[in-house]
Amino acid sequence: KAKKHILCVNTYQMVLLLMFNTREKVTYEEMRVELLIPDRELTRALQPLSVGKSSQRILVKTPKTKEIEASHTFAVNEAFTSAFHRVKIQQASARQGEAEPERNETRKKVDEDRKHEIEACIVRIMKSRKQLNHNQLVTEVVEQLNKRFQPSPLVIKKRIEGLIEREYMKRSDHDRKLYVYLA
Repeated sequence: KAKKHILCVNTYQMVLLLMFNTREKVTYEEMRVELLIPDRELTRALQPLSVGKSSQRILVKTPKTKEIEASHTFAVNEAFTSAFHRVKIQQASARQGEAEPERNETRKKVDEDRKHEIEACIVRIMKSRKQLNHNQLVTEVVEQLNKRFQPSPLVIKKRIEGLIEREYMKRSDHDRKLYVYLA
């Protein structure tokens, strides 16, 4: 007796699977032309359905490679089994489809956001402490931001220099390693 499953998929994956209601096999090119889904999104939707453990693949891909090309053919995996009635299909990470320039652009945006976060953290600490030496300040910034990301001491030092230039704080006159909060 065939076991029924509820598949939890995203919209693109659902539309792809619905194509198999009317035919046995579908090529990547046919999917692309009929569904008008952008290549990157189509690949991201197909990967979790057709690549992975053979028992967990909902679609069988020929040839059996990790890459997906226009000539590749997909069919329903009749041997699919799952212990669960409800099966959640993971989304392929955006990273896989992301090209190198896009990845660099994303990294730049993240770094820019983190700069502001590091500066805000430095100002909060200095506002409460009024005076603090360099090592203590760096340690405290790392401790506070550790939950969100791992800030590098070099970046923290650059942000401190930026705050000194913008006169949020200054170096102590008698000790160069001591910072004084200005407000």
